[in-house]
Amino acid sequence: MKSDAVKKGMQTAPQRSLFNALGLTKEELERPLVGIVSSYNEIVPGHMNIDKIVEAVKMGVAMAGGTPIVFPAIAVCDGIAMGHVGMKYSLVTRDLIADSTECMATAHAFDALVMVPNCDKNVPGLLMAAARVNVPTVFVSGGPMLAGHVQGHKTSLSSMFEAVGAHAAGKMTEEEVDDYVCHACPTCGSCSGMYTANSMNCLTEALGMGLPGNGTIPAVYSDRLKLAKHAGMQVMEMYRKNIRPRDIMTKDAILNALTVDMALGCSTNSMLHLPAIAHEVGFDFDITFANEINEKTPNLCHLAPAGPTYMEDLNEAGGVRAVMAELAEAGLLNLDCMTVTGKTVKENVEGAINRNPEVIRPLDNPYSAKGGLAVLTGNLAPDGSVVKQSAVVPEMMVHEGPARVFDCEEDAIAAIKGGKIVDGDVVVIRYEGPKGGPGMREMLNPTSAIAGMGLGSTVALITDGRFSGASRGASIGHVSPEAAVGGPIALVEEGDIIKINIPDKTINLDISEEEMQARKAKWQPREPKVTTGYLARYASMVTSGNRGAILETRK
Repeated sequence: MKSDAVKKGMQTAPQRSLFNALGLTKEELERPLVGIVSSYNEIVPGHMNIDKIVEAVKMGVAMAGGTPIVFPAIAVCDGIAMGHVGMKYSLVTRDLIADSTECMATAHAFDALVMVPNCDKNVPGLLMAAARVNVPTVFVSGGPMLAGHVQGHKTSLSSMFEAVGAHAAGKMTEEEVDDYVCHACPTCGSCSGMYTANSMNCLTEALGMGLPGNGTIPAVYSDRLKLAKHAGMQVMEMYRKNIRPRDIMTKDAILNALTVDMALGCSTNSMLHLPAIAHEVGFDFDITFANEINEKTPNLCHLAPAGPTYMEDLNEAGGVRAVMAELAEAGLLNLDCMTVTGKTVKENVEGAINRNPEVIRPLDNPYSAKGGLAVLTGNLAPDGSVVKQSAVVPEMMVHEGPARVFDCEEDAIAAIKGGKIVDGDVVVIRYEGPKGGPGMREMLNPTSAIAGMGLGSTVALITDGRFSGASRGASIGHVSPEAAVGGPIALVEEGDIIKINIPDKTINLDISEEEMQARKAKWQPREPKVTTGYLARYASMVTSGNRGAILETRK
């Protein structure tokens, strides 16, 4: 056992005295030590129930012969952090979570781990840590929120943000907005659409790191507690068989996850997190892989905000397992990949049933023949940009219009809500990338304001920042290189024509190469927005969005 380094022999007597201080018995120390990484806190709705999930995991570990020991991981609620300086502190936590979990797991010589995350950066951060530590590990999330109900319609957090935009446009009263406030988010859990948290929990299952049901069983269902107990039991089985994260998170498994991503219509943030996870296992994930997979993978699901269905509906329809069974039938998955069940993908999806062909469209009736995400390149984004094309209305798939240029999110929101953005415009928000932000803020407020004011089918938005999974419309993010390093988005001028062609996967600034170079010659770097603390350190090490905003030590 790895934990023998702190349990066995005379030289570990001091360590054993500290275990004694914890109240651990001799019998417990004879068993494998299993770290339970708890993301419980009282500020994030997706995490307020995780204490109960953790207790169920501990029960499962103990029943299967392990000694469970809990330690914490942080998590930021993107919804609460949205629209103010707090959002600069969201993406950056992914690396804090990975680093701190690596430290805790290694320093205390755990034999195995169960990760209990639920939200946007918490899930990929713990996947990154799992790859680094590489002891037998199982994931079990806190589960998705149930959809809200307002005026006879199912709702979610994106409905709430769009209600604010509708109020600004005079289309909704304050009392109507308050009705959304009280009913849009009715339970604990990760927000109820296919936003980033649920995207990453589903992709954890697709990667093979979570048991079937991990991505979709609602937080308030008792089945979630049963799943947690089984996760605790299963990590002991993995320990006995010595199945480790790097045996599971292979290149083929990551490409499987990207394929499932396309079928589900996941958040564009997955195109930050999958490359970062791949980096930890030594796989150089070029985001243009997405287009190759996009071309051959049908989009089978339109969950909110792309459509009227929610995570509870996907769960009832058969969940990720049913989606993977459809993809397996089409020969789109590598079925030999190992998973935390101790079985292959092929064995896991056998017998899966699609119980609702409107929630999970069959192969012969997809929402579209191509996948949910696309990478656009051109002279405005030489290194790529990302759009959730499954959430773009048909009339915006090809668009050109004048640039309305803003150097921060706040100025753009003021212009949108002030009625200064009109049909046909292309809103450009720059200096909000990983380095320039710093922290690559999500732009849910401006996209929701555009949608809420009735401009979603006529106005595009591009940024070197990123979007929430709750965003919809022609929202193109991760523009790389970012403005802070002199990328072409820094050279756009008010009124320039921008041409977007999502089917052709291009995004271009309609100026000559000579003009582009002349502007480049005049461009000067801006003073950093933040010069102290963690954000300054992050900005000095972070790479661009097309590389997953991973951290690298500069040599």
